[in-house]
Order: sequence, then C-alpha cells, then structure tokens
Amino acid sequence: MRGGARTTLGAVRFACESVRTPNSRDLNDSMETPEPMELPLLTEPKCANEPGWCNTVYGWTGNNWLASYSEVLIATPLHIALILLVAFIVRWLVHRTINRLTRGNGKPPKLLTPLRERRADSLTAELLSERRIQRARTIGSVLKSIASLVIYGLAAIYVLQELSIQVAPVLASAGVLGVAVAFGAQNLVRDFLSGMFMLVEDQYGVGDVVDLGEASGTVEAVGLRVTTLRDINGTVWYVRNGEILRVGNSSQGFAFAVVDFPISHTSDVEKAITVATKVATDATSREPLSKDVLDPPEMLGVDKITADTITLRLTVKVRPGRQWSVQRRLRAEIKRAYDEEDIEPPYPYGRPVPPTSPVHP
Repeated sequence: MRGGARTTLGAVRFACESVRTPNSRDLNDSMETPEPMELPLLTEPKCANEPGWCNTVYGWTGNNWLASYSEVLIATPLHIALILLVAFIVRWLVHRTINRLTRGNGKPPKLLTPLRERRADSLTAELLSERRIQRARTIGSVLKSIASLVIYGLAAIYVLQELSIQVAPVLASAGVLGVAVAFGAQNLVRDFLSGMFMLVEDQYGVGDVVDLGEASGTVEAVGLRVTTLRDINGTVWYVRNGEILRVGNSSQGFAFAVVDFPISHTSDVEKAITVATKVATDATSREPLSKDVLDPPEMLGVDKITADTITLRLTVKVRPGRQWSVQRRLRAEIKRAYDEEDIEPPYPYGRPVPPTSPVHP
C-alpha cells in the first residue's frame, strides 16, 4: 500500500516538473539571434575580388546587379565599338593607300607594264600616262570594294564572337551556301572572273572604242560583271563580261587613219599621188589635225584596180580614237585639190558622152 502511494507521488512530481513555466534563463537560452537578411543590390558579388569589369563597376557603383552584368552591359558593347572603330580606320587607311597608288603618275615597273605599252615606243609619254592613270583608277575602285568586303567580313566575325555566337557553324553554313550559290550562278561567277582578268590585262578601259562582237562603241563603264558601251547612234549596250569572246580595241597605243580615194582610168596616177601626198602633208602639219597626228602621212600608192576605178591609199599614224576625224578631213582636202587639178573621179557606168559628140543620139 505504501509502495503504491510512493510510485503515484513520484509520477505526479515528474509531471509537474515537466510542465512547469520556464524561467528567464531558460527563455534566454531558447532565444536564438536571427541571421541578417541579405539584400541582393547591396551585398558584394562573388566576382568583386577578381580583376576585371565586375570589380571596377562594383568599386564605382557598389551595385551588385550592375557589377554582375557589367560584361554584358559595358564590356561587350565597348569591345564591339572598338572592333568597328578599328575596322573603319583600317578601311580608311587601305582606301587612302589605294588612292595614292592609283593617282600617281610615275612609271610602273616594266614587269607590271602591259605588253602593248612596252611595244608602243613611238607614243608620247603624255598619252601613255593618261591611259595608265585611267586603268589604275578602274582597278583601284575594284580593289577598294574587295578590301571593304574583307575588312567588314572580319569585323563581323569578331562581333559574333563577342556576342558568344559560335562562328564555326556560321562559317560552315556560309560555305555550303556559297557552294550552292556558285553552282547555281555559274554564269555570274564567270562574268566576275572574266571582268577581273580584263581589268588586270588592260584589254580595254573607259573611253576606248571597242568591238565586242554583237556590240561596238565607246566604253562608258567597266565593271566586274558588265561592260557598258554607247554606239555611234547613241544606243547604250550592256554586255556581260562572260559573253565577251573577243575584243577589238581601236584606242590602244595608236591608230591609223586609212584614206582611200578612187580615180578614173583616164587620170594621171603619178599626178594624183603627188597631189594627195602634198595635200595630206600640209593638212596634218597645221591645226586642227596636227595635235592628233603622230607621224607624217605615208602614201602607199595604188591599192586596187577594177574595171571602173583605180584606188589609191594613204595612211596616217594618229592618236587612238582620232582616226575617223582625220580621215574625214583628209578626204575633203584631197577632193578639193583633185577638183582644182582636174583629176577626174571614176564613173560607175563609164565616162559620160558630151552632147556634141558624134556618137551622141
């Protein structure tokens, strides 16, 4: 009986101790100091202790967000701007160099001089210089276009790298696309290659009078793909360079003014030759023909004999492109002299019978 009472009393005491109100010491022990709240814009970023834009921006602003995205917001745009600036400067320097080279009047190395200029020893230095400058400027414009394409292409590749875009797939895709375009545009590629060789070989240039087969006239523009001509009637022809199989150039080096003048069989041939030679020599020694003539006229003599006519031929070496004006002027001068000297022209149906002739009906 007593043992059971003790057991009950102990249980009650234990229960009371377990539910007793905690004292202040227990409350102090049970209270924990809360951790400070971290503000994302004020805390120091992980990259703040590393050298670079993050550390610099955080030191300037103390802003975690700006420091964390400093590479994207500041570094990348600055790098792109620097790449573009360098590209513009390099392009300007290259264009300036090309302009200085193409505007020079100095004589190029003999190996680089076109073959026709090496052979044309009788031409004046002024004529060769004009032709060389014209060709150099045309090639210079092409070189500037190629240089701009290469410089801007490299700049675009560096910009893509700054934007973390994989360049290899882009280049591979561009290569495949280039092959496809080249295969589908073979005529276009042929036109460009032909135009490039024509410029380098100096087959013709702006201002030349050329015969390209289907079209002939004065060259107004020479491009990598198309050559523009204007014929004597004023019609403009656009000829693809890949379709040009032959070129007849009347403006390279020098030209010959060929003057044919027929006389009748009853005329004195020696007198006709003497008169024509004297008239041509006098006409080419004074203005306006003297500035276009390179050598004195050369009388070749009788060139052709038919049943009705005897044709005499005279040639004059002139500046390129001036042969037609010289021919017209000499024909007029010789015709006037023949009329004064009673040198008769040929008659297509024989000499007319005078009305007083006995055979006249």
